[in-house]
Amino acid sequence: MEIHTPGSLKLPSSVLTIGAFDGVHRGHQALILKTKEQAEAHGVPCVVYTFDPPPKVHFKKGQWITSLDEKLNRLKALGVDHVIVGQFNEAFMNKTGSDFIEELQFIHPVEIWEGPCFQFGKGRMGTIEDLKTHFHVGVLQPLQCEQGEIISSTRIRSLLKQGNFSLAKSLLGDIRYISYLEERNFVGTAWKVN
Repeated sequence: MEIHTPGSLKLPSSVLTIGAFDGVHRGHQALILKTKEQAEAHGVPCVVYTFDPPPKVHFKKGQWITSLDEKLNRLKALGVDHVIVGQFNEAFMNKTGSDFIEELQFIHPVEIWEGPCFQFGKGRMGTIEDLKTHFHVGVLQPLQCEQGEIISSTRIRSLLKQGNFSLAKSLLGDIRYISYLEERNFVGTAWKVN
């Protein structure tokens, strides 16, 4: 797997998914695996475009679930070919939807796969419909857990704050997280990630 900064990757074609992917939980895994499946069907690279830190962490609306290194390890395990990591800062936040779409042209996505609520660009003004004017976009419905609730990073953060590590680990979908969470002192109402 190769890691790139925004605008540095050039590909003749690809299949792409974009998101914060904090935790690379079971819902994220389903989206990334669909992207990988479509990339293999087209015989092109699978690309994930992600952000560091995740926007919710930047705006202090949530703690990290995974470090960037752990996120990259999980993406590699899922068979991703290329990862673009955008530094989520003031300059990145000021990119318009048009700027973002122009940047995506460098990797010529034959398909982009997203969840139904995907937004992008300054003020989150870009929508799936905007992407569809330039690219073929597939929409994967959110994955639900056994209790019928949508699996999300926000929900996992809430479970960790409540001390419900068992369900959080289940939603993350990887028993390697047992030691990962315990090593990072995920306890009480706050936790740290080294």
